[in-house]
Amino acid sequence: MTVRIQHFTALEILDSRGNPTLKVTVGLSDGTQASASVPSGASTGEHEARELRDNDDARFGGRGVRRAVSHVIDVIGPTLAGMDPREQAEIDRALIDMDDSPNKQKLGANAVLGASLAIARAGAACVGLPIYRYLGGAHACRLPVPMMNVINGGLHADSSLDFQEFMLVPHGAPSFAEALRYGAETFHALRALLGKLGHATSVGDEGGFAPRLRDNEEACHLIVEAIEAAGYQPGRHISIAIDPAATSFYDGAAYELRRSGKGRMSTQQLVELYGQWVERFPIVSIEDGLAENDWAGFRSLTKSIGSRIQIVGDDIFVTNTKFIERGIEEQSANAVLIKPNQIGTVTETIEAVELCRAAGWRFVISHRSGETDDPFIADFAVAMGGGQIKAGSLCRGERIAKYNRLLEIEAQLDSAARYVSPSWGNTPISFSS
Repeated sequence: MTVRIQHFTALEILDSRGNPTLKVTVGLSDGTQASASVPSGASTGEHEARELRDNDDARFGGRGVRRAVSHVIDVIGPTLAGMDPREQAEIDRALIDMDDSPNKQKLGANAVLGASLAIARAGAACVGLPIYRYLGGAHACRLPVPMMNVINGGLHADSSLDFQEFMLVPHGAPSFAEALRYGAETFHALRALLGKLGHATSVGDEGGFAPRLRDNEEACHLIVEAIEAAGYQPGRHISIAIDPAATSFYDGAAYELRRSGKGRMSTQQLVELYGQWVERFPIVSIEDGLAENDWAGFRSLTKSIGSRIQIVGDDIFVTNTKFIERGIEEQSANAVLIKPNQIGTVTETIEAVELCRAAGWRFVISHRSGETDDPFIADFAVAMGGGQIKAGSLCRGERIAKYNRLLEIEAQLDSAARYVSPSWGNTPISFSS
């Protein structure tokens, strides 16, 4: 007898910022239940799928999600009842048709994604497989290299930094477990270094430190020093990735580095700055180095240093195949940040990944700054096999949940597990510890 979807329930819960979000649960005809929680971003792209908020100032400052909860229970549940939970693509198409709006603002991308993620878990439960096997198949065995946010700025912290994220990339480790150790030891070395220099060691939204430094460049110097203090070689064992999130300091005409006091920069000046940094620091990846609508700037940056490092588009592509196709045609980047809640369903997220693969582009599976303890993206990163994940720092439970899940997956895979450094630029980087 085929198992069928019986009903949906949803609950208003809190994310890592203390803002409301959804937990969605699907119940099947055989008694199986599967749940998923939905993250939320602070630095959001103009063209992202839209989460639905209540706009009732009497509750959570208008950020409540009761309407999204009711859409899950009263609209999505009855419409999907009777369907086979293993038919992910068919169910996701039904969700898209149900909403029938450009950015899923009718039902809310938070309601739609919660249902889609819960269905993926339910389908995996029906066939007795972990999510990474269910979505990735029998050959899903590649553990991702993590990008670990250790210094926060921009919209993610009250700090002196214009750039939003400075990350460790422990690509030189022999396994994911060792990569996690490399990162944790460097994180604590950085904490000690900041304390020694008299900086606060409080953390931002994603668990990275939020010190008041002289400028953005000092963050790179401190990370290199921390890598060495932890006993590793910068560029060989651990490199640096940055996410300036440039839309947040673009005024439509120039880039205003107000926090660090560096003044206004043109697109070309900013591109030149990144080129200088790549010469001086072991940087392997730059995400959102230009603003989301600065397509010419992205092309210039990719032409300038894209043969040497990874140029990642986030806000410019928003996990949407329409924008990724344009980027591929115009050679605007060479990699895409993949966030399920930017597009709204598991199927559409996979389609974005497949488009990257077809073009020979890399992709990075990513969390959001407002997270939950749901580790879905850990399984998803292994399922997609792209070899990269961005899940935050080495503290805060909602970030560690993803890393701990990857440890479990690596242990389950045992000798079949692979941890391979990605290729950045034109030449594959292969480091040994």
